[in-house]
Amino acid sequence: MSKISHVIKRSGAVVTFKKERISNAIFRAAVAVGGRNKKAADKLANEVVEVLNKKYSHETTPHIEDVQDVVEKVLIKNGHSQVAKAYILYRNSNIQRRKEKTIKDSSPSQSIPWHKIWKILDWSVSNNLHTIESLNKRVKNGEFPHIVHESETAYADEVAMAAELILNRIDKLKMVLITGPSSSGKTTTTIKLEEHLNKLGYKFKTFAVDNYFYDLTMHPIDEFGDYDFETPQALDLELIDQHISRLCKGEEVTIPFYDFKTGTRFLDRTPMRLEKNEILLIDSLHGLYPEMTKSIDNKYKFKLYLEPLFQIKDKNGKYLRWTDFRLIRRMLRDSIHRAYDPKQTLEHWHYVRSSEIRHIIPYLNSADYIINSAMPYELPIYKARLANEFEKWTKEYKDDELKKDAFMRASRINDFMQQIESFDDESAIPEDSVIREFIGGSIHKY
Repeated sequence: MSKISHVIKRSGAVVTFKKERISNAIFRAAVAVGGRNKKAADKLANEVVEVLNKKYSHETTPHIEDVQDVVEKVLIKNGHSQVAKAYILYRNSNIQRRKEKTIKDSSPSQSIPWHKIWKILDWSVSNNLHTIESLNKRVKNGEFPHIVHESETAYADEVAMAAELILNRIDKLKMVLITGPSSSGKTTTTIKLEEHLNKLGYKFKTFAVDNYFYDLTMHPIDEFGDYDFETPQALDLELIDQHISRLCKGEEVTIPFYDFKTGTRFLDRTPMRLEKNEILLIDSLHGLYPEMTKSIDNKYKFKLYLEPLFQIKDKNGKYLRWTDFRLIRRMLRDSIHRAYDPKQTLEHWHYVRSSEIRHIIPYLNSADYIINSAMPYELPIYKARLANEFEKWTKEYKDDELKKDAFMRASRINDFMQQIESFDDESAIPEDSVIREFIGGSIHKY
């Protein structure tokens, strides 16, 4: 039992001390280096508590940095140098991100090529969709169907360009990796790209990465009962690479099956082989992550990256953030396809964002082409669907120190939601639109 009842966070807030947070942090570090022993993590957490009990009295409230120092020492003392290294790196990266947060948050992304951003901005200005004010004006003038047409046409042109670039390398390609952060529109784009290339006589075989998740019991879980499925380490990367490598050599492999209802993976379920005229089509959050396809030379891969690259400013002249639109998309999709309350998605988003920053964005420059999946007409639709919820969450999370991330995102989205003209007639949105992946009503099966 711990003598310590509270700890001081870096923000200065005092929160309840829980051993489970230490155990989870250790387990996450272990997973990052290939370990998955929860009992060992719990045992090490107990030892950390013992050290803290000797070091601090009932009346003392240690700082979070003091607790983390003890965790590092316990890991090293018990011979877990690799886990300690992962823990230290994770800790230091968090500190560095906090230092850089103000700078990063006020400047455009440095990861997307400038010419791509410029092209999208030029399109936005040309179509009078570069500010919330100009978007509102067009919606009020009854131009919503026209905005839908303009947006869908621009997206279709992007998919067609990707298909053309793939065709230029089709003789050497073994796989097409369609990747990007959560809710960027990968599934619909994969379908559209496959349809586009099928018409030209090319055949693809889909490789379902989701079947390679580890059992739910092997995933880190936090104090709120939330699992982190967002990291590449949630997947059996070694088996994925092995199977893809064998498929590219013309061999047959037996694909596992993952039951999401029970959180259980069943090995050796479905035989799979590539025919001579077939190419692997892989839709994956972590398609750019090197470990997933490390055995295959890059000349055999075409890597396509998606992101809703909105170029639209609020009334204060600040560009709205791409991650906020993806959060809204995922809220809507999760509520339709997974029966999740949007509030659950909001509270889970810090895992999503953390993994993107560590495991997706650093490899963005390795993509062969980037598709912009943003649709400016999304904003009025989202205002009609979720504006009241964000206003409610902003008030609910305001004084909750353990939900500061949720409060920050909810309040930021609430601010720009208040500026948008609401529009609830979705009939002009095509049934095969990438937006239907999130709001429902698609002709595609997901």
